[in-house]
Formats: sequence, structure tokens, C-alpha cells
Amino acid sequence: MHIGFIEDTPFHGGTQIWVTEAISDFIGKKHEVSVLAPTDTWVAKESALRGARVVTYDWDGVCSKGDEYKKIWIEGLARCDVAVTTVHPPRNSFHCSVFGGLCIREGNLDTILIPKSGTIVPEYKREFYYPEPEIKSKVISITNFTRTYLIKKYKLPKEMIELIYQGTELDRFVSTEESKKEALKRYPLPENAAPILASVGSFEERKGQIILLQAVEKLSKGSMPNVHAMFVGDGPDEEMLKVKVKELGIANNVSFFPFTSEPNYVFDRVDILTLPSLYKEGLPNVILEAMAMKLPSIASEMAGVPEVVINEKTGYLVEPGNIDQFAGAVEKLWADPNKCRLIGINGRKFVEEKMDKKKQFDEFLRYFERITCFVSA
Repeated sequence: MHIGFIEDTPFHGGTQIWVTEAISDFIGKKHEVSVLAPTDTWVAKESALRGARVVTYDWDGVCSKGDEYKKIWIEGLARCDVAVTTVHPPRNSFHCSVFGGLCIREGNLDTILIPKSGTIVPEYKREFYYPEPEIKSKVISITNFTRTYLIKKYKLPKEMIELIYQGTELDRFVSTEESKKEALKRYPLPENAAPILASVGSFEERKGQIILLQAVEKLSKGSMPNVHAMFVGDGPDEEMLKVKVKELGIANNVSFFPFTSEPNYVFDRVDILTLPSLYKEGLPNVILEAMAMKLPSIASEMAGVPEVVINEKTGYLVEPGNIDQFAGAVEKLWADPNKCRLIGINGRKFVEEKMDKKKQFDEFLRYFERITCFVSA
């Protein structure tokens, strides 16, 4: 089987990491993989390193939807039995799944287009998920919340949408004495920092890092003078967040570190993972990874997050944007070491039972085989 991915983004977040891991898994199981991605992007480079056939295009130029870009995309998709496209934000009148569907139709390809999403954005159009009635298409939802929304909001047929959780790497996300020592080297922090809160991922408004900073200000001037927030990643809000740290007077309570493809060392360095998202969230990989390493989480109660963060059992849920709730959850969790440890144990057990990435990659492959009637040799 030949599996395609369309990743129309210059960024490298959890979704793009998942795509590259899927590439390695699928190629390792003797399938062919093609990737359509903007030139010189992280996902294009990583996909090539992992053995995928990579077809690139100009990220700005493709918005013209000109014939030269149609030719590139048709060539990129021509060999694919299926083409999985992340439902990225539209850029003016351009959307990747819509353009992908157009190219499949105009190229008269047999490729099945599969928009994949775990994120709900109310202003998104139905055509982002069902772009071309004249071609074969399906939808993969990585949260039940999203699947239900697509059925109710966009009136997509139930049989068109498959729920497949992405899972996480259980073997990779395990803490050892050696990994803890390495984490201390990679992430130097103030000696008295406690508790250490982690924010891992893209720095952008929807992720709500500003809420974490405001919670840190509240805690540092109250019950937790040594609380420390460790930001790991990059993105458009990075400079704004650094300016905000100075404005709030919490420079001694916050550290910034660059994007890493080895977040396990981050989890080995911190006490609590935080996900203060404000909107446009699905089921972040970072939560599953932290749970696998027995790290408790405090996360916004939204989208697919409650499907894995069971309040006070595998983590704590808070109202999006509620600074007092967020700070209160940190205090509550840190005040009870036994509860903190039990939540970590519960989280690991949960992902072992329901979110094993190796098994979930097989679920994706079985689905592809079913909709293409492909029979493994």
C-alpha cells in the first residue's frame, strides 16, 4: 500500500512529530510513503530522513492555486492509495484539503483523501472535511469529541468518520536514573525551583501560555515563592511571552528552552505538565507522553482533553482562561505528594491500556486496508 501525507505547514508541533513517526512505522512494515509539504520545512526534511518520498512546493505560492502547483500536487498524490491531510487553518481562499481534493479530481486519481482532525474551530467550513463530492473521501477524527461535532455540526454521515486515537510511545517515555541525570544537564534551573511546571509546544495564543504566566505570578507572590515555569518550544508568541515575564516581575520564576524532539527529558525535569489552552485544541500528544512518564497534568477542560485527563484520577481539569482555578490546581496537586504519585500511576496505566502508539499505528493501517480493499501480502 502507498500512504500519502499532506502537511501544509511550516511549523513543527505534535501533529508533525506524529506524522514523521507514522512514516517510520509504515515504512518499517513495508509500505510506501509519500509526503507533500512546503519546501525546507521541518516535516519535509524529517520525512526524507525517514525514507519517505517527499514532494515540496512553495508555501506562499500554492495559495494562487495555479496550474504549476496543481501539477506538483497531482504528481505527489498520484501513487497514493490514501492521502491523509491535517486540517490546517485556511490561508485566504486556500485550504489544503480542498486543494488536495481538487487535484485528485482534476488528475483523475483513485487516491482516497482523508482529512484528519482532533481540533474544532467553529469558523471552519464543511468543505475542509468533505472537499469534493466527486472523489472518494473519508475523515479520521482523533477524538470522540471531534467526531460527534462533525456529525452534528456539519451533518457528515456517521459512516464517513472513523475515530482512531493516535496514542503515544510507551517504550520511549519511561523515566530512568540515567535519563534524570541527562535532564538535569539539558535543563539547568534555579536550585530551589519547586514545583516546576512545564509548557511544551508551540508558543501561540490558542495554547494559553499567558495564563500560565499569570498563574505563576499569583503563586510566586503567595504560597509558592519558588514556583518555576519551564517553557520548551518556539512559535509566534515567544517574544511577547518573554516581554510579559518582565512586566509581571517573574524573571526568576520562568525559563525558556528551544523546541526539542526529545520531550522525555523535559518530563524527567519537571513536576507537573501544564496545558492552559484557550481554544482550538484536540487531544495533544504532549499530555499522553507526560502520562506515560507518570507525570501529572493540569489541563483546560476542552475538546478531547477530558477523554484522557480524568479529573483527579489521571490529572486535573480547569476552566479555560481561569487563572485562579489554574493556580489553585497547582496548589492542590503539590500539597498532596501521595495523590500526585497516584495520579501519575493512573496515567501510565491508562495509556498502557488505551493509548499504545504501536497498536494505534496498526489501527490506522487496518483502516486504510479496509477502505482501499488492500490485502497485505
